[in-house]
Amino acid sequence: MDYPELAARTRRFTYGAPRAVTVTSDGARVVFLRSAGPEDSSDALWVYDVATRAERRLADPAQLLGDDVDLPAAERALRERLRLSAGGIGSYAMDAAGVIAVFPLGGRLFRVDLLTGDLTELRTAGPAVDPRPDPAGRRVAYVTGGALRVIEPDGTDAVLAGEEGVTWGLAEFIGAEEFHRFRGYWWAPDGRSILTARVDESRVPRWHLHDPSQPDQPPTSVAYPHAGATNAKVTLHVLDLDGGWVDVHWDRETYPYLVEASWTEQGGPLLTVLRRLQQHGLVIAVDPRTGETQVHAELADPRWVEPVPGTPQHLVDGRVLVGGELAHDGYDSRCLFADGSLLTPPNLYVRRVAGRLGADLVVEASEGEPSEQHVFRIPVSHAGAQAQRLTAEPGWHVAHAAGRTVVIGSQTLEHAGWQYTIRHDDAVIGTIPSLAATPPFAPRPVLERVTDRRLPTAVLYPRGHVAGRRLPVLVAIYGGPGHQEVVAARARWMEKQWWADAGFAVVTIDNRGTPGVAPSFEKAIHRRFSDVILTDQVDALQALAEKHPDLDLDRVAIRGWSFGGWLSALAVLRRPDVYRCAVVGAPVTDWELYDTAYTERYLGLPAEAPEVYGHNSLIELAAEPPVRPEEARPMLLVHGLVDDNVVAAHTLRLSAALLGSGRPHSMIPLTGATHMAAGGLAEKLLRIELDFIRRSVS
Repeated sequence: MDYPELAARTRRFTYGAPRAVTVTSDGARVVFLRSAGPEDSSDALWVYDVATRAERRLADPAQLLGDDVDLPAAERALRERLRLSAGGIGSYAMDAAGVIAVFPLGGRLFRVDLLTGDLTELRTAGPAVDPRPDPAGRRVAYVTGGALRVIEPDGTDAVLAGEEGVTWGLAEFIGAEEFHRFRGYWWAPDGRSILTARVDESRVPRWHLHDPSQPDQPPTSVAYPHAGATNAKVTLHVLDLDGGWVDVHWDRETYPYLVEASWTEQGGPLLTVLRRLQQHGLVIAVDPRTGETQVHAELADPRWVEPVPGTPQHLVDGRVLVGGELAHDGYDSRCLFADGSLLTPPNLYVRRVAGRLGADLVVEASEGEPSEQHVFRIPVSHAGAQAQRLTAEPGWHVAHAAGRTVVIGSQTLEHAGWQYTIRHDDAVIGTIPSLAATPPFAPRPVLERVTDRRLPTAVLYPRGHVAGRRLPVLVAIYGGPGHQEVVAARARWMEKQWWADAGFAVVTIDNRGTPGVAPSFEKAIHRRFSDVILTDQVDALQALAEKHPDLDLDRVAIRGWSFGGWLSALAVLRRPDVYRCAVVGAPVTDWELYDTAYTERYLGLPAEAPEVYGHNSLIELAAEPPVRPEEARPMLLVHGLVDDNVVAAHTLRLSAALLGSGRPHSMIPLTGATHMAAGGLAEKLLRIELDFIRRSVS
């Protein structure tokens, strides 16, 4: 299939699919976002009523931002620009009862009644960011211009907290990027106060990014905490709506990272905080009246602590749920504990707490096979009760649960796209239909575990491949912490099938360091990124060739982006005997230029471990001339010039080092692009990559 056709079809495979699914606290309604179909990228807000088993569209962005002939021409033009730029409803938040939802759209703020469908626009002081109703659904908080504001029932809009040079109510870069804490404030259950983060970035180094395609525009200044540098100062405060103020006290010098926070009816605020190197952390309870804190649990690991998403939280019986690990008596698993007592079976690898069915927990976890994720019901009030697996078909399953309702989303190799099933009182009562187009073909990767380390791998052949015809190999990788490529879900293999149909056997390997197998498997990369990961990649590739004789290991290319770009360059520089060429997309070439929390978690502080940083740097490696000329493998470097995380300096420095050592390479700087190319640029780029790889392995 021609790539532009595949790209267009790929978009059609996602547009119209449900996403951002949640269940109201009483289990009576399921709320979700979905566009009108494969040609529409504008998500609307929908609700499914469990009692009537019917769905309704609550808010359509095309109508909300549509033209209005009664408006002045200037405002009509503004609305049209907003409509084109908004793209649809990106997120929403609900009150405690799940009766009221609010959402931003094009900077404007809307409130909708989930029962009646009544929709109103709320006037704001500026573009609304992260609006959230109070638990009673009467007031709405939002952030604009770095200030946290509250809209009262009568429409009065007032600043709750705001000051020049800092932000209130927003997550800082590290909190969002590395700990996936995208929130910066939490309503009290009674709706009379808000737990709020204050972020001061004045000490964070500032970098200046400039797009050469916009020479008349000034550089963009961004605060970026690179490894070894100063982080943003994050503090927490309980702010009363009547003007009262309480500071939350914990040892921020020792535990600077705020990883998670929650505040529910079951108890006061709970926080997870970590030391800078993340080898020790605390779960602490906050007294919202005084701001004093009490340590509830300690988290410790000589490599790094890996909190479980969805924890900590109060259980209905008052105990506190905390994620942890078992590493004794033959167990090697990620588990859940309630006040120190093990809740989950020791054979489960728990990935996320997804909600509750009554008092029981619903979790997403793997059970022996890392390419699959299943949904489990975990009893918490019955001693000795067994976990119940709610999904059976091999694949990748997610859940959203509350009350007596659970929604399970599933992706498998047998079916196209996401399929959502709604269960109430243990019976299937309906589905959330996807309006996305159905792919015209079904990739069939061969998934298997290889080597004595049982590395997850996959091989994908061209459609119609005849056994006995040897094929050049394209290793399509990521390889970094926190992400798996070898997953039993068809959508993950659509683009790889295009590469296979171009004449390659596409190989994907999840080396040690990737999640899903066991904590020890993930943490084997501590302080030794390059050695462990590249060893696994080479060993797995050779093991696969023994099982798949059509893999021609004399013609191996490697392609990756971001961490995968670093790994691609590392592969051809260290093992030119294995890899013939590399496509190196937006790589982290010098780890001292990447962010604090990610880099220091795995490599330590640059000042304390300079040899570790040097050993894992591509710059020092690329500066060494090849021992023999034939070992100088060609590289295609690609980088967006306005990438504000993996900045273009990474690739520019790599290119300079390669040039100095006489190593062949080409570089494509992408003007106007950030971390990933999109649209027509991505299509053109893939054709260039394909031509480069074909020439290099021929």
